[in-house]
Amino acid sequence: MAKYKLPKIEEMFEAGVHIGHQARRWHPKMEKYIFTVEKKIHIINLEQTEKLLENACEFLYKTASEGGQIIFVGTKRQASATVKAEAERCGALFVTERWLGGTITNFRVIKKSIDKLLTNLKKRESGEFQVYTKKERLMIDREIDNLQRFIGGIASLRGRPDAMFVVDPRKEKTAVREAKRFKIPVIALIDTNSDPTDVDYPLPGNDDAIRSISVMVGAVSNAIEEGYKAFAKNKDKVEAVKEEEAKVVKEVESDAPSLKINTDETVVKDAEAILKAEDTLPLGTEVVINTAVGESEPVVEESKEKEKKSTATKSKK
Repeated sequence: MAKYKLPKIEEMFEAGVHIGHQARRWHPKMEKYIFTVEKKIHIINLEQTEKLLENACEFLYKTASEGGQIIFVGTKRQASATVKAEAERCGALFVTERWLGGTITNFRVIKKSIDKLLTNLKKRESGEFQVYTKKERLMIDREIDNLQRFIGGIASLRGRPDAMFVVDPRKEKTAVREAKRFKIPVIALIDTNSDPTDVDYPLPGNDDAIRSISVMVGAVSNAIEEGYKAFAKNKDKVEAVKEEEAKVVKEVESDAPSLKINTDETVVKDAEAILKAEDTLPLGTEVVINTAVGESEPVVEESKEKEKKSTATKSKK
């Protein structure tokens, strides 16, 4: 059984994925993906599209199953609604209005705007803006709406994404250029008028028709959704194993004998007396400790070796 659902060639044909641009507007590097020319319009080879889509979805599934962040980019009027809906369904990030320059290359500045959006949303929910006048609240609401429009879909972005899916890389050239600069894999629905060498996983197909876009984006979204589900299952397993290990450690610690420190006053006094005796005694004497309760003074005995030496010196004299 397949991990995720992929469209068949018949479904792609019905959706018009095979219809390319006019022959006079083609890009020469797309020649290997073109099947024929019909009424001065290029017809895309759907057999190649099917294979490339399978490879791209396998890569996206693997990336999602490892917890990687994936961005959908589609700012065309025909694609924005579909891209947003499918990205939200599968749990991916998305940009559907305009790709802000520096979203990847200058993420520090974008992160400030994201933090501002999140803090304003929290304050509005908690009612902190009620102290302001009606006009001031209206201006704050407009600012929040403007931020949500451009960066609301990437509010949870942690830094550089692990992959990027683009509808029409020719239109989204800024996003593709930033991704290439940081070697982020790019998967793109690409028509016959674009350069396929700019992306890592080209998906030849019609990037202008709404039905074609919905079929291709839906297939990509299915793979990512299943990948995130697999990641969640693995995460739960890892957490369960960690909990079991923690329980075992607690049981071992509870069974092990614990060390108790004797805080009896007599023992403390004995220790202090021993330290004083060691300071006053000459070198070579041994200190014998009597730890019986009630005896606070230590017993000091001369070493046998000292006694032998003293007797030997007396006999010589």
